[in-house]
Amino acid sequence: QVQLVESGGGLVQAGGSLRLSCAASVRTFRRYTMGWFRQSPGSERQFVSAVSRSGGTTNYAASVKGRFTISRDNAKNTVYLQMNSLKPEDTAVYYCAAVASAVLATRPAAYDNWGQGTQVTVSS
Repeated sequence: QVQLVESGGGLVQAGGSLRLSCAASVRTFRRYTMGWFRQSPGSERQFVSAVSRSGGTTNYAASVKGRFTISRDNAKNTVYLQMNSLKPEDTAVYYCAAVASAVLATRPAAYDNWGQGTQVTVSS
């Protein structure tokens, strides 16, 4: 079991930036594909981005491609999500997720470890 703790959320104006962090408490962090998802009230949890175990391969939802960047530091057991050019529609609770797999899955059901989430609010 992996414990994941997100941080970095907050309130920002449209066009601004935020950097989310997710710290994992597991010795074998490099064995896990890491993902970011988001969920707004009344909506299903939505894929945002994923990064491979080495950090060399990434995947993004079309709605965030070119604005968000995922990265990881295996020495610090941490994955990041740099969010630029934020829009009001990016407002959601953002969740970090982990799975001991090489596949960059986009379905929430493929991940079996989740953080508690961090709120991101973008004002217009």
